Amino acid sequence: MHNNELVNRRSALAAGFGLGAAALSGVVAAPGAQAAVRTLERGHTGADVLALQKRLVQLKYWLGTPDGNFGHLTQQAVWALQKVGGVSPTGKVAAAERALLERGSRTRPRSTSGNVLEVDLKRQLLFVIDNGSLRYVLNTSTGSGERYYSGGSWKTARTPSGSYNIWYRWPNGWQNGSLGAMWRPTYWKGDFAIHGSQSIPPYPASHGCCRVSTAAQDMLWAEGRVAMGRRVYLY
Repeated sequence: MHNNELVNRRSALAAGFGLGAAALSGVVAAPGAQAAVRTLERGHTGADVLALQKRLVQLKYWLGTPDGNFGHLTQQAVWALQKVGGVSPTGKVAAAERALLERGSRTRPRSTSGNVLEVDLKRQLLFVIDNGSLRYVLNTSTGSGERYYSGGSWKTARTPSGSYNIWYRWPNGWQNGSLGAMWRPTYWKGDFAIHGSQSIPPYPASHGCCRVSTAAQDMLWAEGRVAMGRRVYLY
């Protein structure tokens, strides 16, 4: 490969992930050598992590502000990408995930108008929709389907489907209850809420609420996306 061809290759790769070519040094191989691309996972740092984060944000997978550190929020975004792309949610970025990023793997929510918080119960995804356009994709964890004892009786942890509206919001901080603590919960049906949690696995694990990260819940509040009356559509 001639030098100008290598430069062009570096530039093309950098453009695809929103970084300068210098940030990808060590990712693109020298002429005649094999490229060394590491599998990215929680705890990693560097230019390749920053490139990953910028690409995820470009594709609407929310993770806060890209900073080159593969932390909790980046893991949440990778889980969401993997669910959309039909890949096992490992939280790691290897060949299959890079292919999804290169293809620009996205999803089309069902809502095509209005401001909606849409929850895909099968795939455990939460979509933030503004004026019919997808704004963010979040990993969520809903009802586990397991039996639990509360209020003097046995119940099943299920998240109801249907269309509802936010009717009450806990103003700030943790709301403590018999089933655990919820960060700034916004209620859309009875005791069911979208709330922040310190445990948001990529599978159903809640008593029926929709869990997101505490940072994501703060973002939803700050940007007015969990306002009173906002529609919540679950299917």
